[in-house]
Amino acid sequence: MIEVNPAGDVWIFAEQHHNKLEETPLELMSKGRKLADQLGVKLGLLLLGQRCEGLVDRLSHNGADTVYLAEHPLLEHYQTNSYARVICDLITRHKPQIVLFGATPCGRDLAPRIASAMKAGLTADCTDLQIGDHEVKKTGEVYKNLLFQVRPAFGGNIIATIINFDRWPQMATVREGVMPMPVPNTANKAKLVRDAVHLTPDDLPIQILREQFQEKKVNLKASRVIVAGGAGLGSKENFQLVWDLAHCLGAAAAGTRAAVDLGFIDRDHQVGQTGTTVRPSLYVAVGISGAIQHQAGMSESQKIVAINNDPEAPIFNVAHYKIVGDLNEVVPMMIKALKEKK
Repeated sequence: MIEVNPAGDVWIFAEQHHNKLEETPLELMSKGRKLADQLGVKLGLLLLGQRCEGLVDRLSHNGADTVYLAEHPLLEHYQTNSYARVICDLITRHKPQIVLFGATPCGRDLAPRIASAMKAGLTADCTDLQIGDHEVKKTGEVYKNLLFQVRPAFGGNIIATIINFDRWPQMATVREGVMPMPVPNTANKAKLVRDAVHLTPDDLPIQILREQFQEKKVNLKASRVIVAGGAGLGSKENFQLVWDLAHCLGAAAAGTRAAVDLGFIDRDHQVGQTGTTVRPSLYVAVGISGAIQHQAGMSESQKIVAINNDPEAPIFNVAHYKIVGDLNEVVPMMIKALKEKK
């Protein structure tokens, strides 16, 4: 039996735009810290941009051991070619064993380019990451301390565990909102490593003349209370019950993919496997059957209240409080009681 141990640190791409860190890499740091500690290695953060050194302290306070800083005027705006080239150079020089990206539009664009260039595997849209061993029965080789990459498959009907046992670095993108934010520690001081960047305008295939960002209408991940509606509400007009109950609770309104597809609510409000993953203190599910794809986005909520006229609805399998009844009667009663209490 031959034991094979991949070496190197755990890295996370610290995505930032206009010198503002995205939340997803910070969420990833809580899991990255655990993975690095379990492997007995350092947690490194990749920070690319221009004049972004001011972000190093925040990464340090959230658990980074090392921050690899690459600054260059041609990195001020994200472009796939320039960012991929710089990160591939960093990987080649420092040889991490794991590199993680948030499954944001930027991460989903960048990670496959890097994986292809490095001839490494990549698992997309993971919901969990673990460390484990794998034996190759044909050769008798045992690969120790591999990254087990967990993600939904076949429309969320099964949970698949994927491993890369003979290609390094091991790479994955991780869905937004599935990891808790780390607890900052201002006493933590990361080592800053400045890496030289060798880029010319010829390395960028396009010229960015102007950037426009469309702000999301709601930040579901930051909402402590959410009232969500499903196709069971029947119409956009009836979906007003969700908005009214949310208003009474000081909550954010949300919907399932079915509700979004039917035009009941905007896509920015979608919760689920193809929407936003949330973990509020209170999640009220109104007229939601509870398909596994929706549960994937809200089952980690601290308290779940479900209202449905079908006692066998799957949503009741994850609900802490179950109300079997006609939502057109139950929700108005709840709204009336809340208004009277106020």
